[in-house]
Amino acid sequence: MRLVLASTSIYRRDLLARLGLPFSAVAPAVDERPLPGERPLELAARLALLKAQSAAPPDALVIGSDQVASLDGRILGKPGSHVAALEQLVACQGRAVDFHTAAAIVDRSGGRVWQTVDHTEVRFASLGEAALDRYLRADQPYDCAGGFKAEGLGIALFERIESRDPTALIGLPLIWVAATLRAAGLDPLGMELRAARRRHR
Repeated sequence: MRLVLASTSIYRRDLLARLGLPFSAVAPAVDERPLPGERPLELAARLALLKAQSAAPPDALVIGSDQVASLDGRILGKPGSHVAALEQLVACQGRAVDFHTAAAIVDRSGGRVWQTVDHTEVRFASLGEAALDRYLRADQPYDCAGGFKAEGLGIALFERIESRDPTALIGLPLIWVAATLRAAGLDPLGMELRAARRRHR
């Protein structure tokens, strides 16, 4: 069974690679603009499913994922520049930011679809603008929702993180993905065990 990741994100590719399963990555053709009145959770879930469906060859399991950050219900996009990232981080100081990380897995051969949305709350510390500026110049997280990399120096920006799955904040809820792939017939541990047996024959 082929495994496809419908994403160009290096962060999601690195996360999925942890499971040790061979996969290919393709760029999904999806308009990521929110619909009028669409809530952050709804936007993340819709885009994850659209990505999985848009890049789905007929004989594969396809993973789509999307993450939406919000502050007081207002969506925080990928900043794209140093100035925009600094503005976002300044607004987040001493406050809680919600991250909705959605994932969808589509089985094109069997017609099955699995979906989830993981919620992570990030409480930011209260730091000065000079410290935030130094952080941005070090990590340059301009392509990341919220304007930070939790897997890098960005961890120093927070007071606490509350989540069921620490990988969700990076971009892909691996606990759910691993369990769902297992249910779909592609068990990461099963593949590893079979490979180990072959090596020891």
